[in-house]
Amino acid sequence: MLQAQKRQILGRKVKALRKAGTLPASVYGKKVKSLPVQVQAVDFDKVFAATGETGIIQLKIEKEKETRPVLAKNRQKDPVTDKIIHIDFHQVDLKEKVTVAIPIETAGESPAVKEKSAVLVMVLDEVKVEALPQDLPEKFVVDISGLKEFNESILVKDLKVDRQKVKMLADEGETVVMVQQPKEEVEKQPPSVEAEAVPVEGEAEIKTQGEGKEPPQEKKEENQKKEG
Repeated sequence: MLQAQKRQILGRKVKALRKAGTLPASVYGKKVKSLPVQVQAVDFDKVFAATGETGIIQLKIEKEKETRPVLAKNRQKDPVTDKIIHIDFHQVDLKEKVTVAIPIETAGESPAVKEKSAVLVMVLDEVKVEALPQDLPEKFVVDISGLKEFNESILVKDLKVDRQKVKMLADEGETVVMVQQPKEEVEKQPPSVEAEAVPVEGEAEIKTQGEGKEPPQEKKEENQKKEG
């Protein structure tokens, strides 16, 4: 369970909260009125370490009698320190299915990478699923130790999950991770020089000899005309 208080400080003034170790947050959801809240950064870190992005957090807001089941979504981080500066808590109905992107991690070592210098290509680092909040997997762990040859891959259909409870929203045939042959540098070959046309032996001589001379028959006819 995570304790939260309604937040009165809004806008740029929330910097003061962060300096005091308090994280500004918001609660939202279907049929839920958006509510600005705040939680202690230390408390959130402990809870989030156990639940991750897909685990249900029971959020207790001040004097409310019941806790709210929420998912920690949209964790905004400082680009310099990488510390969380804001959180969105998505309040869910435990009886209604939700759509969540589940992260994918690899485990093991690929023989193709180790022995053949193949390149491991992570095509997907997350995949969207639909399930009841309590059935959401924390993450998908892909064992790459079976990738032994170039171009072998692991597909969405290979991800281990109870498909009666969890519906995959990605194409089952889509590639998750694969190994490719390393690109080799191809030496540039100099452009080929076309061989100069070599005249057939005697051809040039024949053309030279015949150049500028009239065929014997034409010359004979011309002489006959002159005589007549």
